Amino acid sequence: MTAQPRSVPPRAPSPSVVTPLPSRPPPAFNPSAPAAERRVALVSTLPGPLRDVLASGLVECRPRFGDRGFDGVTEDWSPPDGVTGQHALMARRALDELTASILAPASPDHLLARVLALLSHYPAKGTAPEVEHLVALDWAEDLGEFPAWAVDAAARTWRRTQKWRPSIAEMRALCEEACAPEWALARRLSVIAAAGSASADGAGEGTGHGRAGRLRALAGGAVRRMG
Repeated sequence: MTAQPRSVPPRAPSPSVVTPLPSRPPPAFNPSAPAAERRVALVSTLPGPLRDVLASGLVECRPRFGDRGFDGVTEDWSPPDGVTGQHALMARRALDELTASILAPASPDHLLARVLALLSHYPAKGTAPEVEHLVALDWAEDLGEFPAWAVDAAARTWRRTQKWRPSIAEMRALCEEACAPEWALARRLSVIAAAGSASADGAGEGTGHGRAGRLRALAGGAVRRMG
């Protein structure tokens, strides 16, 4: 009797194949929620390993000084040891989603309408309508990097707290304050993406907090700094 060849069981998937970790469905973004709540809600949508990296980073705060003296505190964040290429992929994906949705710049039409509405609450005597429109265009250009919800929040804050027409610099400061938690998260994601990419490519020596300066330089082109 001839022995029949034994069937070969199907091979198990190679352990070297990495399946991307899905992120949680994003909750509805509520720009009117307190800053801390918004940040917690955004972080909760990230994959677990990415949340662990964010929680384990090193935060250094240092005073910032301008022409008028003390001008707030600048936060420097560096990732922990062990950031991998997989962490970088997750961070890059999360950063792309964040900047394409919540941090997407406002449309020019929205900016112009919002600026004209704000300036109408503080009419400038002796200014022709044509000049006022040109002023609004300048404002729309100078606020063009901010998301619509941040510009709306800045205009609302000014209307409710000030009696005089604002300057562009004052409105920019309010816009920066409005979206500070979201930009802080974007900066950290960009640093993780740069750290993981450098680790995967073997570019550079050492990992972790000692490379903070170089990693921030690598990430500088992706996300602007907003002290």
